[in-house]
Amino acid sequence: MTRMSLVVLFFSLLIAQHVTADDQNRSATEHPDVLFIAVDDMNDWIEPLGGHPNARTPNLNRLAKMGVTFTQAHCAAPACNPSRAAIMTGVRPSTSGVYHNDQPWRPALPDAITLPQLFWKHGYKVVGGGKIFHNAYNDNDSWQVWKKAGDFPEPKQVPNSGIANAAHFDWGPVDATDQQMGDHTTVDWAIQHLQAERQEPLFLACGLIRPHLPFYAPQKYFDQFPLDKIELPKILNTDLDDVPEAGKRMAKPEGDHRKVIEAGQHRAAVQAYLASIAYADYEIGRLLDALEKSPRGKNTIVVLWGDHGWHLGEKLHWRKFSLWEEATRSPLFIYVPGMTTPGARCARPVSLMDITPTLAELCHLKKLDTWEATSLVPLLKDGSAEWNTPALCTHGKNNHSLRSEQYRYIVYADGSEELYDHTSDPQEWKNLAADPKLASVKQSLRKYLPLINAPDAPKGKALPSNKPAGKKGKKAANIDMTK
Repeated sequence: MTRMSLVVLFFSLLIAQHVTADDQNRSATEHPDVLFIAVDDMNDWIEPLGGHPNARTPNLNRLAKMGVTFTQAHCAAPACNPSRAAIMTGVRPSTSGVYHNDQPWRPALPDAITLPQLFWKHGYKVVGGGKIFHNAYNDNDSWQVWKKAGDFPEPKQVPNSGIANAAHFDWGPVDATDQQMGDHTTVDWAIQHLQAERQEPLFLACGLIRPHLPFYAPQKYFDQFPLDKIELPKILNTDLDDVPEAGKRMAKPEGDHRKVIEAGQHRAAVQAYLASIAYADYEIGRLLDALEKSPRGKNTIVVLWGDHGWHLGEKLHWRKFSLWEEATRSPLFIYVPGMTTPGARCARPVSLMDITPTLAELCHLKKLDTWEATSLVPLLKDGSAEWNTPALCTHGKNNHSLRSEQYRYIVYADGSEELYDHTSDPQEWKNLAADPKLASVKQSLRKYLPLINAPDAPKGKALPSNKPAGKKGKKAANIDMTK
């Protein structure tokens, strides 16, 4: 080989190396990794949202300091299955007919392209573990790799609370280590994927079960909240007097609330919920630690969301399953390297469904025409950017809540209404729906009610959870990205 040939070969290899590096850098920028964290039944009782004065969530504080905290994020439905199905498909409950936890969402939306499927089709490695979809209706074809949620230890005596026939409506410390908790095994698995070397970008979904009932956590988390220091939520015993019958039926004050009060368990339940949140926060911290140490951590978008809120006696109601603030307001944090301002906060009312188009835009994925949601990218850049759409939440056919920055407007299927002014009434104690001076407020919000109210999707049994994930990948493979 001549000297000239060697020179040409040297420069050709040098150029090729630079081109390859440029391509890799461009790919990393256009297709960043995504850490997608779902937390079950976590309401606003976390420090960044200020929902409870006793809350201790240092790792959520840490995440809040990294990116944007959405202080008025609301679920699409106040129940696990419809909320998660709406987020993962971008389709409203009022369109799908999936309103409750006993309705399999995939038969109702057989052609829906889920968020992980979209990432899969764009060349991402797509892995999921824990609770992302409702446990009973996980979509195995959405994942290349899937890990079922782990089991949790229980107290020696169940029910621990002393409430008879409570089933999983129970709480108390367990004689167990962190390592024995089901969420710990899920996070261990997620950490392995975060730290693995790979060429393709990663979409990693990690779903935590706690603080979902039963509120069982290791004793050390209960010790953080001495029972005599616990502050109970503000409750008005006459709260339901101005609530229409449809709202009272949802609240069921003669059910859980009466049982808790008669058993003298209100303070203990609040303590256990705070302890369960503290445990979940610990696991979130482990994920953030692993992300910092991972080879691609500096190019990873982090999204953390809760599927809905939770009542602990407010409006004489427990659990979710209502259209009031406690059930609809949910945690939402988004960190985008190079875009979000550390510690930024956004008070615009947004829907958890908006996560899907947001990630599609950030990761340069195809936007789907079926999505009934809006990208949050403008708010990630500027939390005070113009945003005129209230957050819609639906519970059952034709029962809707709209949350604007100032008002919550609820319209039930029978036409009855509630209207609350959060400027003067953050507890939603005074129903203003009958005030003629506020007729224009109701009218301005009504235009955002869904035009479609689909009939209830069929009920169904839990789907098999032991089916291998993504073996055929038929759903993802059939996505035509040219259309």
